[in-house]
Parts: sequence; C-alpha cells; structure tokens
Amino acid sequence: MLDWMGADSEHWADYYAVTVDRPAWRTVRLAIDRFREEDEASAARLRGDSGSVAPRYAVDLGCGAGRDTRELLRAGWRVLAVDREPAARTALEEAVEADLRAGLQIHIEDLATVAIPPCDMVNASLCLPFLAPEAFYPTWRRIVGALEPGARFAAMLFGDHDESASDPEMTCLSPDRTEAHLADFQIEHWSVEEDDRPTALGDPHHFHLVEFVARKRA
Repeated sequence: MLDWMGADSEHWADYYAVTVDRPAWRTVRLAIDRFREEDEASAARLRGDSGSVAPRYAVDLGCGAGRDTRELLRAGWRVLAVDREPAARTALEEAVEADLRAGLQIHIEDLATVAIPPCDMVNASLCLPFLAPEAFYPTWRRIVGALEPGARFAAMLFGDHDESASDPEMTCLSPDRTEAHLADFQIEHWSVEEDDRPTALGDPHHFHLVEFVARKRA
C-alpha cells in the first residue's frame, strides 16, 4: 500500500516538504496551455480598452503544498485550493510568491463534502482515489456539475492495477471505467502508465496511473 495511507498530520507535513518545490503535473500544464490558446484566439474574452483578459478561475482539489496551485497562479489564474490537512495551508502560504497571493483562496475541507463552485477548471492530482466509493462518485458528480460547457477537468487517478486497488477505502477505477465517466467531455489528453517505482517518500510501490485533461461538451 502507499506509504501515506492512514498517515497522520506529521506524515503529511513531511510529504509537503518533499514535494513543495517539484514542478506542476503535466495535466495542469497542458490544461493551462489549452485555455491560453483559446483566450488568445477569442476577442470575446477581452475586457476594456486595455485588452486585458479576465482571469480564469480554478479549483485545485487536494492541493497539498501547491505545486499545481502555484502554476495556475503564475499563469494569471484565480485559485481556490482545497485540502483536508491544515499543514497544507501553512505549506502553501509559505510557498506562494507574495505578488500572487491576492489570487489565492484556501479552504481546509474534506473532498468528500466540499462545495465546488462554478469554475473554468477543476484540477485533481492524485487525490480522488483516496475517497471510498460512497464518497468518490458523489464528488465526481459535484465536479462535473461545477463545470459549464468549455470548462475543463484535469486529473490523475490510480488505476485498477495499482497496488492500492485492494484497499476498500480507496477507489481505483480501470481506465475503461474512467473513460466511461467522461462521457460528457471531449478528452484532450489521455495517458495510462504502469510501473514499479518509489513513492515521494521513498517507499516501493506498484503504480497504475491514469491521467487526463477533458473539456466539457456543449
């Protein structure tokens, strides 16, 4: 099993310290690029004589130390960063550059119950599988409901071959099932990888990772 399963707050603080300076995941970078291309091509999003673009708004679920949140802020987005661990707030506040903090809002809440406001993108990197099925599926529906046509869902999940899949308190879907749950979306990026490598804290683990960027259909 993953080294962070059942971990306490001290463990999470160690995890944040290890990952805080790591680059954003590929999924969020790809999604940002897609939005940037659309905004540059669309005069409809220009506001005022200055030609400035209205900031996009993202919800970063399971934000941790903020590797994805910071990437979004640097790209000019407003971000609601959500994590259940209080240590995430401290790590994120220390890591975010002072000139970007005005665009950041942090909520310490459980992903199983947090209200997800309407937004341009929901980002969920390696957090949704830690929800048991009875919480995973309602959370997925809340994500989909928060996204209007043209908005995006970027995520990294554990697949059914992952070492964690035997844990009944986690939800590790097969790639086919994940794809079926994206019926309302156009999938713009899709990757499935399976290998053995250490976790962030150095423990061996068999990974089965499913990642995607998907755009909500009209």
